[in-house]
Amino acid sequence: MDMSDDLTVAQQRWLFLIHQLPSKPAYFRVKIWRRLQGIGAVAVKSTVYALPANAETQEDFEWLLKEIVEGGGEAFVCEARLIDGLSDAQACALFDAARDEDYEEIAKEAQALLARLVNSAPLQEGADARALACRLRKRLTDIAAIDFFGATGRLSAESLVAELERRLTEDTDMTKDLPGATLPSAGDLKRRTWVTRKGVHVDRIACSWLIRRFIDPDAVIRFVPGKGYAPEAGELRFDMFEGEFTHEGDHCSFEVLLNRAHINDPALQAIAEIVHDIDLKDTKFGREETSGIASLIAGICVANPEDEHRIAQGAPVFDNLYQYFRAKSG
Repeated sequence: MDMSDDLTVAQQRWLFLIHQLPSKPAYFRVKIWRRLQGIGAVAVKSTVYALPANAETQEDFEWLLKEIVEGGGEAFVCEARLIDGLSDAQACALFDAARDEDYEEIAKEAQALLARLVNSAPLQEGADARALACRLRKRLTDIAAIDFFGATGRLSAESLVAELERRLTEDTDMTKDLPGATLPSAGDLKRRTWVTRKGVHVDRIACSWLIRRFIDPDAVIRFVPGKGYAPEAGELRFDMFEGEFTHEGDHCSFEVLLNRAHINDPALQAIAEIVHDIDLKDTKFGREETSGIASLIAGICVANPEDEHRIAQGAPVFDNLYQYFRAKSG
C-alpha cells in the first residue's frame, strides 16, 4: 500500500465506515475490529471509523464492508469533509496518537533487546535475536504503511530498530560517540534552509533554538508535512524520517544535532538530557528540572497553533534554561 500522497490537514477529505454488527458470534466482532486496526482506521464514534480519502483506503473500506455484510451485519461507506464538531487537525491527531502507541511498543521491545545484547544477557528460551529483529522490522514497516500523517513516534522506533540491526551485523561499540563522517560538517551548517515537520514540540522547538542561537542566527526554518516531503537541494532536515539530523539509537534529534555541530558545552548537554527525557519519555537522565520544562513546552504548544509562534515562545524558555545551567556549572 503506497501512502505517499500529500495528506495534509488543509482541505482533507475523509472516508467513513458506519456499521452495525450482529451480537453473535462474538469472534466476528473481534475479527472486524482487528481488520479495522490492520488498515489503520480510527474510531470517531463507537460504530463510525475514519480513513483519509484516497483510492487505496477506499478499497480497504469496500472490502471490509463486503465482509461485514456477508457476516450478517450492516455497513455503508461515505466520503465527506469535516465542517464542525471535529476539525481536520483533531482527526489527524487521532491517527497520530494511534500510530504513536504502535511505535512506542516497538521502541520498547527494541530497547529491551538492545539492552540484553549489550549486557550479554540471555534471550527467552528458543529465541533468536536476528529473528526477533526481523519481526520488529516487519511490524515497523506494516505500521509505517498506515501512518498517514507521519506520527512522531516513528523516529524513535526506526532509529532503535536500525541500531539493533547494526548491532547484530557489526561489532559496534555501543558507547562511542555518534558517527558524523558522512554528514555535513559544522562549517557546512551556515546559510542553509532547515526543514522539519509541522506541529513542532519539544525536540523540534529545542533544535530550532539551538540552530538560531549557536549555529546560524540567520537560519531559515521551514515546516512541511511529516510524510511525503521531497527535500530540495541544499536543505537540511531535522527531526524527520530519513533527515540529516534526526533520532539515532536512543538519542533524540537535539542530542544528534549537538554532536554533529561539535558544540561542547556542559549547559547545552544538560538541556539535551532534559529534551531527551521529555521527547523519549524514558527517564534516562532524571533531571529535576524536566517535569517543569515539559509543562512549559506543553502550554506553549496548546496556546500557539502556529509553528513559528511555538518556536518564538519556546526560545526564551531555553535561553533562560541555558543561563541557569551556565551559572550552576560556573
